Amino acid sequence: MLQENTIKLSSSYVIASKVKDYSQLMKFNLTFMVVFSSVVGYLLVPTIEFNWVKVLLLFAGGLLVSGSANTINQIWEKNTDKLMARTAVRPLPSGRMSDMEAIMLAVVTGVSGTLIMGFSFNWLSAALSLISLVLYGFVYTPWKKWNSLSVLIGAIPGALPPLIGWVAGANELSIGGWSLFAIQFLWQFPHFWAIAWIAYKDYAKAGFKMLPGSGEPNKYTALQAATYTLLLIPAGIAPFKLGITGSTSAIVAIVLGLFFFYRAINLYRKNDVPAARKLMFGSYIYLTIVQLVQLLDKA
Repeated sequence: MLQENTIKLSSSYVIASKVKDYSQLMKFNLTFMVVFSSVVGYLLVPTIEFNWVKVLLLFAGGLLVSGSANTINQIWEKNTDKLMARTAVRPLPSGRMSDMEAIMLAVVTGVSGTLIMGFSFNWLSAALSLISLVLYGFVYTPWKKWNSLSVLIGAIPGALPPLIGWVAGANELSIGGWSLFAIQFLWQFPHFWAIAWIAYKDYAKAGFKMLPGSGEPNKYTALQAATYTLLLIPAGIAPFKLGITGSTSAIVAIVLGLFFFYRAINLYRKNDVPAARKLMFGSYIYLTIVQLVQLLDKA
């Protein structure tokens, strides 16, 4: 009896460890935020009403496609992940998972997610999902070692989720979806650069070129970040101007845009890691609240 219980506990531990490794590989915490923006885009389509089944299917499709892209990213970066303290414990560089297992996971999740989008919504949203996966996994990821234009490349798949959600509901590429894409596209730059500033030493060790100009954390980088936060203010008003959301969302976008801009200016003034960390957290605050208010203030 004791031996049976020990075997059961051992099996449970193995399963739990494997689930944890898959979760790390697919970056479920980060992916959840990405997929949430896709759901916001879907629900903002004027003709769409809330439907639990559709929302859960969109979540499932988005999680699988994004998880596949993140898995491909970690397969590419297995050797460089070994060099960085925060990534050395991941399943691949630590040796807890083989490359073939990770490849199989990427294929199964990528194909499954794309098919869910195609059969549950439309094939245009499925095609955009696949484009996002390819851009992130096979273009942005290797580009990080070439030059800082990788951030521009990465901003495209990073901004596609709300457009994918919009297309899933509207079945077309229309200006409403592009306005949501623009907000998340501009947001990517200060967000990425704040993270790259904080992790600069680790990134330099791995050979990643993420910061603009000389590639070092300096006032030029902070000024670039401030420019994009400023551009977010008119972009944040666009959904209201297009009749997608009400005036409350425009006011919130302006206030939070100014808050985000202040955080970027603070980085320019102080030129240090604590200010970059505040800008990074400010980016999460901005996008989360703006998208929630857009959803609550749908026209």
